[in-house]
Amino acid sequence: MHGIKVNELTTGTRALKAASTSIIGLVATAGAAVGAPTVALDAAFPVGALTLITNIRAAIETAGTTGTLKAALEAIADQGSPVVVVSRVAVDVDPEDQAVLVEAGVEALLGAQSQLGVTPRILGAPALDVQAVATALAATARKLRGMAYAAAIGADVAAATDYRENFGARELMLLWPATDAAFAGDAVARALGLRSRIDTDMGWHKTLSNVAVDGITGLDVPIFFDINSDDNDAALLNAGDVTTIIRQDGFRFWGNRTCSDEPLFAFESAVRTAQVLQDEMASGLLWAIDKPLTAVLIRDIIETINANFRRLIGQGRLIGAKAWYDSALNTEADLAAGKLVIDYDFTPCSPLESLSLNQRITDRYYASFADLVG
Repeated sequence: MHGIKVNELTTGTRALKAASTSIIGLVATAGAAVGAPTVALDAAFPVGALTLITNIRAAIETAGTTGTLKAALEAIADQGSPVVVVSRVAVDVDPEDQAVLVEAGVEALLGAQSQLGVTPRILGAPALDVQAVATALAATARKLRGMAYAAAIGADVAAATDYRENFGARELMLLWPATDAAFAGDAVARALGLRSRIDTDMGWHKTLSNVAVDGITGLDVPIFFDINSDDNDAALLNAGDVTTIIRQDGFRFWGNRTCSDEPLFAFESAVRTAQVLQDEMASGLLWAIDKPLTAVLIRDIIETINANFRRLIGQGRLIGAKAWYDSALNTEADLAAGKLVIDYDFTPCSPLESLSLNQRITDRYYASFADLVG
């Protein structure tokens, strides 16, 4: 070439795409009334397959009349109009065999991204979530970087908190008691719908707790709640890492805790923040893979991450965060082998779970009493 050639270089920061966290993964059974044909139901929700719902009201019309699917969708729809991935499983009269089928339906949610192009992050199997299923939900939620919601099985407060001891997963939140609806999984289904609505309206950094739930008319077990005391049913359940339902200006879930065995991830908001950051980093830095490993590339990666942190901090979704390059973790041999390590830390937004007000009685305001009378 005799002249000047201009090469276009792409350097600098890139915007990271916000992770979609409001998609529900629902495992359910469904059937038609006795003697009624199942052609429409089977076509809309094939057994053993995943179905994407983008119009939940329309989906309810083809969800059958028996099983858990229709009732769960109705409870979810009371909270909003989320995108739902349905994993329909067959009905089995044997409880153990039914649990095995449901566990397989839970695991099937892992294929949603490849089959439907979406990833469910809010998982549940209302009315089907026995202990084995809840364990499967937590395991699948961990792989999908999501949260699972399940019922705490027990007849009273003590039994419910004792049941929680069966789990140590940060991706699982247990709920107790059930509502007074005929559908046993009503509370869990409403939690799924509310979690999705909170993600859309407020953000993934807001916990499920203390947001009015639509459609609840009562509870199957009365819950004593006193906001000024820790000597009540709701406080005992929360102390045992079980989220309950209170009636205070409407019905609302009350509790921020997961089943985590790691205190740093005790709050639902901490778990979801960590998940979102992992997801945004992994997908948002794809452009950097296989580019020449130069100092310019490393600076671009770090600044891209820190720019995303500044965005999240400005939105009130993070307290603070920072990414950096540590030379001790990046040896010459590793860099030459195409390996790079970038460190970052973050502080999630903790919920204001406990507010203390110091009350004192004093006579000092009588000091200016004469002026007030005059």
